[in-house]
Amino acid sequence: MAGERLAQGLKGLADERVDHRFKALPPDAEGLTVGELAAERRNLFDGGFTTPVLALSAESVEHNLALMETYADRHGLAFAPHGKTCMAPQLFARQLEHGAWGITAAVPHQVRVYRAYGIQKIFLANEVVDPAALRWLAAELADDPGFQLICYVDSLRGIELMDRTLREAGATRPVDVVVELCAGEGARTGVRTETECLELADAIAGVDTLRLVGVAGYEGEVPEATPERVTAYLRRLVALAEAFDKAGRFADLDQIVVSAGGSAWFDAVAEVFADLPTLSAPVLKLLRSGAYVSHDDAHYRRLTPFNRVPEEGALHPAFRLWAQVVSRPTTEQAFLNAGKRDAAYDLDLPQAQVVRSGRDGTERPADGLTVTKLSDQHAWVDTERAGDVEVGDWVALGLSHPCTIFDKWQLIPLVEQDGTVTDFIRTFF
Repeated sequence: MAGERLAQGLKGLADERVDHRFKALPPDAEGLTVGELAAERRNLFDGGFTTPVLALSAESVEHNLALMETYADRHGLAFAPHGKTCMAPQLFARQLEHGAWGITAAVPHQVRVYRAYGIQKIFLANEVVDPAALRWLAAELADDPGFQLICYVDSLRGIELMDRTLREAGATRPVDVVVELCAGEGARTGVRTETECLELADAIAGVDTLRLVGVAGYEGEVPEATPERVTAYLRRLVALAEAFDKAGRFADLDQIVVSAGGSAWFDAVAEVFADLPTLSAPVLKLLRSGAYVSHDDAHYRRLTPFNRVPEEGALHPAFRLWAQVVSRPTTEQAFLNAGKRDAAYDLDLPQAQVVRSGRDGTERPADGLTVTKLSDQHAWVDTERAGDVEVGDWVALGLSHPCTIFDKWQLIPLVEQDGTVTDFIRTFF
């Protein structure tokens, strides 16, 4: 049933009409469905696409999906990739096909998107205290016995608010929760001390609207992170699960959840979780890394754990933003027609990688080109030589931080190495 719902939802995306809402698509495709346009297998460079245009490499996406599936299997990890990165049901479907347990969300709106496409297992990595969201969640759980959701708690007040709203809503199923352990002094959310965590477990045991199923945290927030600091935090998380189990807080569970894992330290998660002791029920060791699908050319390329364990493989950057030179006012400067509205810039500026000649389509490395600044609709480029680029040339930009790349594009061409567009990835932000 859930699979049918997802398949039907994806068909609905393919049946959506192409129009002015979607940047960069060919003007002459107006009125076609997305599926019809994909079936034409147009070329990104001469098929009528306008610049700037964001392209997602079909080969790199497939490689990354397969690599993380293999990695999780090898290390005995379940996988709930964070969907906030892409907010793309087509990619969720691919992740599930590649063995994902479910999909992680950050806020209730994202859960609503996932449920619209039939996602049956959702890990909500946040505490939910919004009454409207809790009422909706209670109804969703009541309507679908097969729907499984796990969310954070990190405060007594949060437990009080959740319990009151769920009782008033007449919730028929308890909401499964995990206690979030803070990653350290000065870190983000989560309970600061183990003593407070035990107080929360006691409070959860005192209500029938919530069910404690495990512990969770985010090692990416460890202050001044080093392998030693991250490992120490993860060992605290495992010890907390042991303490809860010893205190009888996981009685009558079929499965205990222990979850962590962003995209920078999943090797440490794998190592520490491998040493999890036997508890009173089988443990779901749940990894939540999300940026791997597209990877990137700067931030995660620097941080990826595969740099530390190269024998396990390597992720491939999948994004390229193609822009055109629209102004060449001096021999030292050029301007591209892509800016903050098109490219992520919160962590790193785009990197010029390839120049495609506007005259004959030949490609060459973008040597001597440096993006120095972004305006809303322009990239400022310093050039070393007068002949580096000319007006009309296409320039491929490597990007940093997938979470703020995807959210600028509603429909992204999936492109094979030869430039053939095989599909379009729809996002919901």
